[in-house]
Amino acid sequence: MQAATLAFALFEQELPEVLFLSIRAGAAMLAAPLFGAMSVPVQLRAFFGVALAVFVHQWLPLPALPDLFSMAGLVAILQEVAVGFAMGFVLQIAFAIPLIAAEQIAGTMGMAMATSVDPASGSQSGAIGQMFSLTLIFVFLGIGAHLLWFELLLESYRALPPGPLVLGADAMQRIVAFGGQMLTTAAAIALPVVLVLLLVQIATGVLSRSAPSLNLFALGLPAGVLAGIAALIAVLPVVIDQFAEVARTAVDEAAAVVAR
Repeated sequence: MQAATLAFALFEQELPEVLFLSIRAGAAMLAAPLFGAMSVPVQLRAFFGVALAVFVHQWLPLPALPDLFSMAGLVAILQEVAVGFAMGFVLQIAFAIPLIAAEQIAGTMGMAMATSVDPASGSQSGAIGQMFSLTLIFVFLGIGAHLLWFELLLESYRALPPGPLVLGADAMQRIVAFGGQMLTTAAAIALPVVLVLLLVQIATGVLSRSAPSLNLFALGLPAGVLAGIAALIAVLPVVIDQFAEVARTAVDEAAAVVAR
C-alpha cells in the first residue's frame, strides 16, 4: 500500500511536466502532413504526443520547467507550440510541392476539372495531384525520412530546451526561404511535361491553321491528354528522384530550424 501511494505521488508530481513536454510533440504532429491528416484521429495524435513526452522526460536531461500557471509558463507554452508547428509546417510545405506541380500540369493538359476529395486533407484535389501526393508519401516513407523526423523531434528537446526563448527570426526566415525554394522545385518538376504539352499545342495550332475544317477542340484535347500521360510515364523516374530530394531537404530544413 505504501509503495502504491509513493508511485501515485511520483506520478502526480511528474504528470504536469509530461503534459508540458507533450505540447511540442503534439503541435508538430498536428501540423505535419502525414501525422496530422484528417484520417488520423485526434485522440491518436494526442496519445503519440504524450508517449513521446514520456520518453523525453525519462531519457533527456532537461532544465527546471517554469510554473505553468505563471506568465513565464504561459510564454513557455506558446513557444513550445511555435517550435512544434514550425517543425511540422516545414513538412507541410514540402508536401504541397506535388500539388503545385500537378496543378500546372493538369491545367495545361485540360484536366483541371478532373477533381475529387482528397482523403488526407478533405479538400478538392486533381487526379494528378493525388497521384503525385501518394508518390511523395511512398518515397518519404521508403527512404526513412519519417524516422529521421521523429528522431529530430526528440533531439529538438536537447537542442532547444523548453523554457527560455528558443525560436528566433532566423528560423522564421529559413522557413520562408524554404517555401521559395520549394516553389522553384515545383516548377522544375512540372517543366518537362508542360514543355511537351506546349509542343503538342503548337502542333495542333499549326494543323488547325493548315486545315481549318478540323475541329480544334476535338483534336487538341485528346492529343494533349495522351501526350501528357505519355510524358508523365517518361519522366516518372526523374520525378521520384526529385521527390526523394524534396524529402531529404525538408528534414534538413527542419533540423536547421531547431538548431541554435
